[in-house]
Amino acid sequence: MSFTTRAVGQPNTLDYRVFVEKDGKIVSPFHDIPLFADEANGIYNMVVEIPRWTNAKMEISKEDPLNPIKQDTKKGKLRYVRNAFPHHGYIWNYGALPQTWEDPNQTNSDTKCVGDNDPIDVCEIGEAIGHVGQVKQVKILGVMALIDEGETDWKVLAIDVNDPLAAKMNDVEDIERYMPGLLHATNEWFRIYKIPDGKPENQFAFGGEAKKEYTLDVIKETAEAWSDLISGKSNAGGIALANTQLGNANTVSAVDADNIAVGGIRQAAPVIDQSLHKWFFISGSKI
Repeated sequence: MSFTTRAVGQPNTLDYRVFVEKDGKIVSPFHDIPLFADEANGIYNMVVEIPRWTNAKMEISKEDPLNPIKQDTKKGKLRYVRNAFPHHGYIWNYGALPQTWEDPNQTNSDTKCVGDNDPIDVCEIGEAIGHVGQVKQVKILGVMALIDEGETDWKVLAIDVNDPLAAKMNDVEDIERYMPGLLHATNEWFRIYKIPDGKPENQFAFGGEAKKEYTLDVIKETAEAWSDLISGKSNAGGIALANTQLGNANTVSAVDADNIAVGGIRQAAPVIDQSLHKWFFISGSKI
């Protein structure tokens, strides 16, 4: 299974879209890409929306057919995350788990808030910088429960299975052990990133992070919510359910999918000298 991307328009414009392809055919990154890459070994697929160090607020479009990745807008203007010192842009590869949905009609028993109506978010903390539309295979380590304007906004913490530290990382405690300071920086980033835009500091449920076991329950819950969404049991609202792989009433042909992505240009994965962007975690106790 090989995933590539097809771009329409130019970055940093209102028309820019990045479609995801599987084996050369357009798929929905929301509905068609399986949640699991290897369920027996607990390996998940993750769709990269925002590469580390970048500022453009790219996201899977729930409303557009086949759910391309596009830049979010507010009042007709493109949205960018501000640089809240000492952070620059997003400090991880940021994206989503496919075939999950945070149901806005369901109140979580722990956070006491409804879902935010999006696929569940992922912060991939490995050293390699991703690219928009990349499908990474990741290990789940933990989760943070951000309370964003009265909604539960889960932030799953994960690591690329190809990362040099992946074999050592199994739970949230391992993040602090092998990447000292990253959990604190992540908590701080989410608390303060909206302040430069005049909004209040965000809050977290249950003190911040949770362990892997709880995280897997959260993912299962959002996967079940997506299943209800795609099957019609839940009200889709304005969510586009078009897909090319599921074989249901909303499945479209490859020809129709190409027409949706008309004008798109197939993109090769960018060549990035990853050695220039590697994190170095310096523990104070070792200085």
